[in-house]
Amino acid sequence: MEDLQIINLYNQRDETAISETAKKYGVFCQSIAFNILTIAADAEECVNDTYLQAWNSIPPQQPARLGAWLGKVVRNIAINLWNKNHRKKRYAGMEQLLGELEDCIPSPITVEHEIEERELTEFLNTWLASLPKADRILFMRRYWNGEAVKDLAKEYGTMPRDMAKRMYRLRQSLKSALEKENYSL
Repeated sequence: MEDLQIINLYNQRDETAISETAKKYGVFCQSIAFNILTIAADAEECVNDTYLQAWNSIPPQQPARLGAWLGKVVRNIAINLWNKNHRKKRYAGMEQLLGELEDCIPSPITVEHEIEERELTEFLNTWLASLPKADRILFMRRYWNGEAVKDLAKEYGTMPRDMAKRMYRLRQSLKSALEKENYSL
């Protein structure tokens, strides 16, 4: 079923919208949540919360790209659950991911945080667009979807250490580009 048809089901308050969403995007949402949380039950809870949020948000929202919208929703829900559970010291996977990017992304300490955040977002989008497609996809899969280096390496037919080096070079490229634009790291 096409995204527009699924959104129309939500607009009509037809409960099959949820089952069609699960059929088309369930595995995608599950993988994002699991990559962040690493516990299947918690990931499943996030996916179910995503379907509930879709039901409660459409209408009035009308996402232009349903898959991307759902990915963002499930990611935010998973990160919120991770933060809640992190206080209990339950997860180490997301901490490693965030630690890898720590050297590259500036800390928003100033009053102009919101403006700087928009500028940084614009900069990151431009930087990502400048990368070769394969690197851009890898970067997003690792740092947005939270996929493990070993899984990416297996899929690309390389050794995990080689994939880790490639990710390191991408982070260094980002760091260098940020420093060139005078972002404080």
